[in-house]
Amino acid sequence: MKLKSLVLAAVAAVSLAGSAWAHHSHANYDTTSFTNLEGTVKQVRWMNPHTWVLIEVMEAGKPVMWTLEGGSPQALLREGWKKEDIKVGEPIKARCHRIKDGANSCLFGFLSVPGKAEKELD
Repeated sequence: MKLKSLVLAAVAAVSLAGSAWAHHSHANYDTTSFTNLEGTVKQVRWMNPHTWVLIEVMEAGKPVMWTLEGGSPQALLREGWKKEDIKVGEPIKARCHRIKDGANSCLFGFLSVPGKAEKELD
């Protein structure tokens, strides 16, 4: 019985490790090229496991919402960013990797906000 329990525990550990690795994959983004965006910050979600910045970009004279996915708050803090650096209502520039399915979503590459030099976040 002990051997069966150990085997089940080992299988569970390997399965969970695989899921954790897959979760942090960037395979759903085209990391071979960048998209440049300029817009206005509408919402900042500074939370684990990933931060999100929602921005409104003018496209063909119409406002379009984009979501920008970043690393964890700790990863951004290590890069010198603080939660208050990205403020709702302020302009933002992003150079990011677009999601492969064509939706209005990107993975942070570089961000620039007023009063802070462009900073790489990859």
